Amino acid sequence: MATVQTLVLKGTPQMGSNIDGMLGRYKAEIDGKQQFIETLLEKAQKEGRDLNSHELELSKRARDEITALHEQLDPMLETQRIAQDSASKLATITQLQTREAPQQEVEYRSAGEYLCDRWAAGVGNLEAAERVELFHRAAAHQTTTDNPGIIPAPILGPVINFIDSNRPLVTFLGPRQLPSKTWTRPKVTQHTSVAAQSAEKAELTSQKMVIGSVTGTAVTLGGYVNVSRQDMDWSQPGIMDIVVQDLAAQYAVLTEANAFTTFDAAATAGLALPTGANTADQLAASLWDAASKIYTSTKGAGRFAAFMPPAMLASVGPVFPPVPAVPSSSPGGFNASDFSSGLVGQISGIPIYVSAGVGASRILVVSTAGAEVYEDRIGSLSVTEPSVLGVQVAYAGYFTPLVVESTAIIKITKTP
Repeated sequence: MATVQTLVLKGTPQMGSNIDGMLGRYKAEIDGKQQFIETLLEKAQKEGRDLNSHELELSKRARDEITALHEQLDPMLETQRIAQDSASKLATITQLQTREAPQQEVEYRSAGEYLCDRWAAGVGNLEAAERVELFHRAAAHQTTTDNPGIIPAPILGPVINFIDSNRPLVTFLGPRQLPSKTWTRPKVTQHTSVAAQSAEKAELTSQKMVIGSVTGTAVTLGGYVNVSRQDMDWSQPGIMDIVVQDLAAQYAVLTEANAFTTFDAAATAGLALPTGANTADQLAASLWDAASKIYTSTKGAGRFAAFMPPAMLASVGPVFPPVPAVPSSSPGGFNASDFSSGLVGQISGIPIYVSAGVGASRILVVSTAGAEVYEDRIGSLSVTEPSVLGVQVAYAGYFTPLVVESTAIIKITKTP
């Protein structure tokens, strides 16, 4: 019977698995950082805007880390090429020194084929006897449960993280640069007066103008996490990018909620929606009432939109279907598959936005003439703690929602 000769090179380190593991880790990190940049670009494209300063900072940081990883790949690439050339030469030598190996396992396609070999073996056929002997030889079956230590558990990115970091209201108002810790906005509280002259040479009416002010005060919002050096070195994808991105998202959630809390507390009551399922006419009437109040307050200055929580979609969506059966105050209707944080449609020409920051059972109609937001985003900061092998990373910003005119903010409540 033929035998197999195996060529063994003594003293040659077995580094293939180590190189493959490191290349896999680098690939996962590069893929994660590229996916992170794509997420930032997709979000900006979805909102129809350029990358903001914070997103540019995160994108540059990810690109720099990708560049550093690429520099690590050059010596790895050369090592892998040499290893592949060596493996090819070893395979050629082994093929030249190897004769046909004996058959290690026999499978019969039918009982008849087995009986034929048993008969042939009985009359002296050596090949048939060998096949029957191999068939009856006990074999140990190796399965994945016998070697769990060498079966890796792959990690598929990106990390699943359900958080709505959109800021529909803040984006609609447009954050203004925060000028200082405290500042004022001048506001006319009493106008001059003009009236008809009562008679010739009679004195005209006279009233002075009074200009007051609205005061804004900066509020600092932020949070931090202390990450171990080991977590940074061994996590796939990289934990630092995930932590910074999550801190930035939490900052966005808090600023949106703070803006709504401030404007909701100062808002003027509008035409409430009655108990039960509301009709399209009832919703339109409440929105028209809000528009009337805002115009009366601002004399047409600014632009306004309505903001509602996701839960209100269950009441608003069904009465404005995608294809209305009759002429509707929402010509395009609402499509459930398009619902997301942000602009979802129009009712009577009023843009309707959905935001997770809005309080329950209400619609807030906000005018840019009555509400402003100020922001100075610090972004991410980090410091190394050598004594504990850690890196402390923080994310913060200064944010202030300012009520300029409360009668230009209308709150439509829904009676339970």
